[in-house]
Amino acid sequence: MKKIIQQFLKFGMVGVLCFFIDTGLYTVCNLMGVPYLISGVIGFSVSVIVNYLLSMKYVFVRRDDISRKKEFVIYLILSVIGLVLNELILFTCIDLVYKNWRALQAVLPVRAAELLAKIGATGIVMVYNFVTRKIFMEKKG
Repeated sequence: MKKIIQQFLKFGMVGVLCFFIDTGLYTVCNLMGVPYLISGVIGFSVSVIVNYLLSMKYVFVRRDDISRKKEFVIYLILSVIGLVLNELILFTCIDLVYKNWRALQAVLPVRAAELLAKIGATGIVMVYNFVTRKIFMEKKG
C-alpha cells in the first residue's frame, strides 16, 4: 500500500506540473478569444505529451512486453478518452449548468466559471489517468 501511495504522489507531482501547463495554455488561449472547448484541447494536448514523458520516466515501470511505439499508442488512446471526459465535464459545467443558472451567473463571471470547471475536470481526469495507466501501461509484478 505504501508503494502505491508513493507512486500516486509522484504521479500527483507530475500532474501538478502538467495541470499548470494545461490550465496556463487554456487560460492564455481563452483570454486571446479562443473558444473554451478549443482552448481545452490545446492545453490538454500539450500537457499530455509532457505527462507521458515524465510519467514513463519517473512514475510507472515500463512493461517489457510492448514496444515504445505501442506504449505511446496506448497512452494516446487513454489520453483521448481522458480528453473526451475532460471536454464533457467542461461542456456540462458551462453550457448545461452555468449558462442555464442565472443566479450563478449573477455571482460568478463566465471566465471564473470556466476556470472552476477546468479545475474540477482536471481532478476527475487525473484519477482516471492514474488508474488506467496503472492497469494498461505498468509492468505487473
